[in-house]
Amino acid sequence: MLRNDKRSTVCVSSQVGCPLDCLFCATGKMGFQRNLTHWEILEQVLLFARYLKKQRISNIVFMGMGEPFLNYDNVMEAIKTINDADCFNVGARKISISTAGIFSGIEKLSKEDIQINLSISLHAPNNQLRDRIMPINKKYPLSRVLDKADDYVKKTNRKVMLEYLMIKGLNDSLKEAEELYRLIKNRPLYMVNLIRYNPTGGFKGSDTKTVKAFKDYLEKKGIFATQRYEFGKDIKGACGQLIAGGENK
Repeated sequence: MLRNDKRSTVCVSSQVGCPLDCLFCATGKMGFQRNLTHWEILEQVLLFARYLKKQRISNIVFMGMGEPFLNYDNVMEAIKTINDADCFNVGARKISISTAGIFSGIEKLSKEDIQINLSISLHAPNNQLRDRIMPINKKYPLSRVLDKADDYVKKTNRKVMLEYLMIKGLNDSLKEAEELYRLIKNRPLYMVNLIRYNPTGGFKGSDTKTVKAFKDYLEKKGIFATQRYEFGKDIKGACGQLIAGGENK
């Protein structure tokens, strides 16, 4: 959970473990165990609603354990309750779903009568590199993921956020920044969210100077880019570090 004086954002899981096996993600290393029911998803939100007490939840992001679009029905059922004015009353535009690029999920979301946000875990500007760190790219290749996202934009006229994990010496050079720019330069409703890699073994996060140079390059080229603030790394609860402890059934 991210909390400040103006907003409280809750990061929600949709599965126990994850079947995608991204090399940089601790959750992927534990494998996939099962989908969460919509009640189990709502219990996460309820827990933090009770913890916050007087300060209401302002934002929900489906960026915890699992691939939300592989548990589409339960996720959407939970979102309807989260959005319901008589329940959690979180505005639709304050709810975001992050996907590695599951085509069917992007297509279904474009037809939903609710204006929630779509984020795509990109993490590489070309298929060769994305294949290496995200095996799912072989089934859902980068170019086709963006084609599906383009269709989503045309149908909804809503922005798409591209999440880009900054991994030292792997995808963080100005060469990759230029490739990323070329990939989205004619896609005005796309924005980039840079995320420093949180240690899970095997890689190191980019340093502050490198992240800034990458971000500055994109901005000078007219790409709207942000950098996600780091929370939870000290307790291994940050992005990509979530694993289940104990026995899971």
